Amino acid sequence: MGNRLVYKFFIEDEAFDGNIVKITGDNQKHIGNVLRMKVEDEIYLVNKENSKCYKCRLAKFSKDNILAEILEEENNIEPEVKVDLFQGLTKADKLEYVIQKSVELGVNKIFPVKMKNCIAIIKDEAKKNERWNKISEAAAKQSKRGIIPKVENTVDISYICDNIAKYDLVIVAYENEEKNTIKGILKKYKEAKNIAIIIGPEGGIEGKELEKMLCAGAKAVTLGSRILRTETAPIAVLSMIMYEYDL
Repeated sequence: MGNRLVYKFFIEDEAFDGNIVKITGDNQKHIGNVLRMKVEDEIYLVNKENSKCYKCRLAKFSKDNILAEILEEENNIEPEVKVDLFQGLTKADKLEYVIQKSVELGVNKIFPVKMKNCIAIIKDEAKKNERWNKISEAAAKQSKRGIIPKVENTVDISYICDNIAKYDLVIVAYENEEKNTIKGILKKYKEAKNIAIIIGPEGGIEGKELEKMLCAGAKAVTLGSRILRTETAPIAVLSMIMYEYDL
């Protein structure tokens, strides 16, 4: 008998050859050295290219790789509603926390955003982006996601405004909004399938930035009477969306 199906790994497309998957690198080390799995143990393997998930049985261990045999294809567990997060750049530890928790909660993509009130300054964006995506992959693996949500390159307010029309609903969490509640907006847009969330940095969203986004079609909402930290707000919004849409 194999082990209980509790582990999931994301594998490069070229590792799949018919019903055999060749596991190498960090995944091989994790399976063999950390988890100490053995022949006949069963795991989930996800093709990074097409997000197809397979139930597999470990068939052979060697110094260079682990071979797994595909038993059957699993259903995609990703929610129908896609939620992208546009997060104002924050200090490194806060942004890493946001990425990790947002992936666990089902986010589709994450866009770091340069805003006027951002305190954080990114010196080596390519290096940072690589680290952010590794954090996303680790969180996706841990939470058994069907995809690895991509952390995109840093964008600005103009990019958001140019792309708002691609979404069914775009929510801006704004501390000075008093009329529109997130609960009310979500109920009004119950049929939305593509949603974007915009969260400001530690210094908040500047007035002119908000005005530009609202003119482009975004909806400002209040998250309640308490002011949430920039790393708390996206988690709160994603949780509310999960609840409202039964994700």
